[in-house]
Amino acid sequence: MIASDVTLGLIAGGLATRLGGIDKAWLSRDGEPQVRRLIRIFADRVGSVLISANRGASRYSDIGLRTVPDRVLGIGPLGGLDALAQACASPWLLTLPVDTVSAEGSLLPPLAAAGDRGAYARDDDGIQPLIALWPAAALRDAAARAVDADEYAIHALQTRLNMACVAFPGVRFGNLNTPDDLAAAGIDPP
Repeated sequence: MIASDVTLGLIAGGLATRLGGIDKAWLSRDGEPQVRRLIRIFADRVGSVLISANRGASRYSDIGLRTVPDRVLGIGPLGGLDALAQACASPWLLTLPVDTVSAEGSLLPPLAAAGDRGAYARDDDGIQPLIALWPAAALRDAAARAVDADEYAIHALQTRLNMACVAFPGVRFGNLNTPDDLAAAGIDPP
C-alpha cells in the first residue's frame, strides 16, 4: 500500500461533555496541538488528511486542513465515519479519534496486512473500533445504509464489512476523556 492510497481521517466531532465541551483537537501536548501531532506522525504514510468536525472549521482551514461536518448530527461516531467516507477520494481511509494519546506510524502496516476487507485495532484495553483502516468505497455504502437504518454501532458496521481485528499487544492507545486522562498525558486542562 502506497501513501497516496490512504487518507487519514481524524474524528473530531465529539462534544467532549466530560471535559466541559472543549475542542480536544486543540489540546496541546509538549506545545503541539493533538490535531497537528497526529498529522505529523502519519504525514509520510498518507496522501491526504480529512477532519471530521462539526465546529471550528475556520481554525482547521487556517492551517490548510479540510473539514467535513456530519451529514446527520447527533448519531455519534457513525456520523463522522459517514462524512469522512463520503469525502474520501482514496481507496483507503485510516481513522483515528483526534484524542488518541499513543499512536505511531507503525500502526498502519499491521492494519494494511489484514487484507482488502479492512481492519480495526485491539490494544491491551480492548477493541478500538475507530482506530481502523477502512476500504473507502465499502465504508461509503455501508455507513450510508447504517445511517438510514438508525444502526449506529461501529462494531456492527465492522461486522457487516467483515473487517479483521488486529491485536497490538503491549499497546494502549488511550484517549482524552477526563481531567485524569489529560493529567496522565501531560496536558494541562484548558
